[in-house]
Amino acid sequence: MRERIERLLLRFEEIDALLSDEATLANTDRLRDLMKERRRLEEIVEPCRAFRDKERELCALSEMLVGATGDPMLCEMITEEDRHLRAALSSLEEQIKRLLLPRDENDDNNVIMEIRAGAGGEEAALFAADLYRMYTMYAAGAGLRIEPMSSNQTELGGYREISFMVVGRGAYARLKHESGVHRVQRVPRTESQGRIQTSTVTVAVLPEV
Repeated sequence: MRERIERLLLRFEEIDALLSDEATLANTDRLRDLMKERRRLEEIVEPCRAFRDKERELCALSEMLVGATGDPMLCEMITEEDRHLRAALSSLEEQIKRLLLPRDENDDNNVIMEIRAGAGGEEAALFAADLYRMYTMYAAGAGLRIEPMSSNQTELGGYREISFMVVGRGAYARLKHESGVHRVQRVPRTESQGRIQTSTVTVAVLPEV
């Protein structure tokens, strides 16, 4: 893992150097390929740098612990900090491993989504509206933008179906796993007897070509 992290960081620095080179700037295809590679690496560079920094801190703590053998209180403080650093390193390592997984070539694309009410009648339409609000709020928090395309709204404010585009880098990577059937069990607004109803909606997620 450490060797791979160092290689990634060195490659990132190498790309930055190449991007400032006049020969690269004069070669449009080469420039485009390097910019694309740099964008792919940007997401992983920050946790890699953090991992490297935490390891250096851990080495420094180990040296401090050797020199603090005669001070029990200082040893305890160093040991506690060592525990926190190791936990942070473990978390960063898991994050880096996830980021190193093979990427879908469409991951950076915008997304076209369709939410369609299934079983459950009006309650399914209301559930579709809840999901649309959820995706809208998620997109805003992730720095993405929602562009409505078409909708078929019910009298109670639900949606029989609604289509929209999610615009922004990495939209497909963030939302592709939402595709499929979603189910909710709850007491509907339309239910006067307090009975629980199961409703479903389907969500389609397509990368923009």
